[in-house]
Amino acid sequence: MTLRLYDSLTRAKQALQPLHPGLVTMYCCGITVYDYCHLGHARTCITWDLVRRYLQWSGYEVRYVQNFTDIDDKILKRAVDEGSTMEAVSEKFIAAYFEDMEALGVQPADLYPRATHTLDGIKRLIAELEAKGYAYPSGGDVYYSVRNFEGYGKLSGRKLEDLQAGASGRVTVADPDGAQKQDPFDFALWKSAKPGEPAWESPWGKGRPGWHIECSAMVREFLGETIDLHVGGNDLIFPHHENEIAQSEAVTGQPLAQYWLHNGMVKVDGEKMSKSLGNFTTIRALLETVDPMAIRLLVLQGHYRKPLDFTDTAIAAATNGWHTLTEGLQFGYDYGQDFGWALEFSPLPPDANQWTGAFQEAVDDDFNFAGGLAVLFELAKHLRSEGNKLKFEGSTPADPDLLQTQWITLVSLAEILGLGINPESQSTDDNGLTDAAIEQLVAQRTQARKDKNWAEGDRLRDLLQEAGITLVDKPGGVTEWFR
Repeated sequence: MTLRLYDSLTRAKQALQPLHPGLVTMYCCGITVYDYCHLGHARTCITWDLVRRYLQWSGYEVRYVQNFTDIDDKILKRAVDEGSTMEAVSEKFIAAYFEDMEALGVQPADLYPRATHTLDGIKRLIAELEAKGYAYPSGGDVYYSVRNFEGYGKLSGRKLEDLQAGASGRVTVADPDGAQKQDPFDFALWKSAKPGEPAWESPWGKGRPGWHIECSAMVREFLGETIDLHVGGNDLIFPHHENEIAQSEAVTGQPLAQYWLHNGMVKVDGEKMSKSLGNFTTIRALLETVDPMAIRLLVLQGHYRKPLDFTDTAIAAATNGWHTLTEGLQFGYDYGQDFGWALEFSPLPPDANQWTGAFQEAVDDDFNFAGGLAVLFELAKHLRSEGNKLKFEGSTPADPDLLQTQWITLVSLAEILGLGINPESQSTDDNGLTDAAIEQLVAQRTQARKDKNWAEGDRLRDLLQEAGITLVDKPGGVTEWFR
């Protein structure tokens, strides 16, 4: 099996062939740290955490770098509004970022470079662009000459005559600075100092870097001139990633990345998430009511390149799905000692058995984690069913060795997806039954009654009653229950 991924540049699936055998270099455009992380950040960070984990399971060493943009107009505005400083605002929200990501099970990157820590590399790159004729100074600013880069637009597929300056609120034309450009499509590499704003010395005078040059410099400094995977949200394709390509490749003459991967955006009840619509939700607000593993599961259930709609129904479905997986994951901790199992084991490799093989086959198709997740649900539902037999009947005819293999496989695959439980923290109500277990027993009783197996139906009803569950049979074959 070969891992194939969709490259946004070629608009086709390509087989992964790293520059260095066994090593994947990966850069993710990170967070502009002026506010708490929101659902869109959750989707992006979980997605690339999943990709990194899967590559490692597939046998690759992954060198993963994710930056913080800590020089930006939005950060400055926040600092002014709060009577604070850009540095204080950045530190506050970087700390909050790490808290949110830890809660979501996102593993730390290998490096988190910041724009403020990469200023020498930024200024060096701007000087090289100027020397090669791709940049020009103007009134203390330095601009990139877009028309001088022949391949501009190749990532986004846009032609210069069709482009609109102002995308993402980061490129301006009609403001006073724009009047100093030689061409309306040119963008700032260095911005001259304004009164009251933080500024740094440079060959062009005191100022600060533009947004796009920051990532080009950080990729080059920490991963090299060409990397394997450049990833981020698809809202960054233009202008940010397009401008990164123009900056980096104009200097090096080499591709900035072998593959460009982009995750889809998040909607809330079918609408774009925004503060003006009143549907803006931070990660920490969501975690007050939703299990973080359910959030990961929601992200997993949709393909990473497609839009993801956060709705109450979707969250409820993901929560129920997590309950199912939890019961399967708990199986070995509840019954393993009865079978004489050792609960310490090494995670299984891709070629371990039919289930790991099916998981790999699904995910190798452009990181189809939803397809891989189906394997986990198959195992979890089977183990949950066997657990109910052991709980209510005292035994199961299933082969203990096969059950052990299935459970270890489930735990191993869940770990790849960042889905894990703390066995000691898993508890049920006093009757020993989770809601999911009750639902399954009710469904079994309903089927027994349909099959006119009245004895089995009565047995299941009595089991539930002994556990403190009352059943109410209603017209149409519907059965409701309550504790």
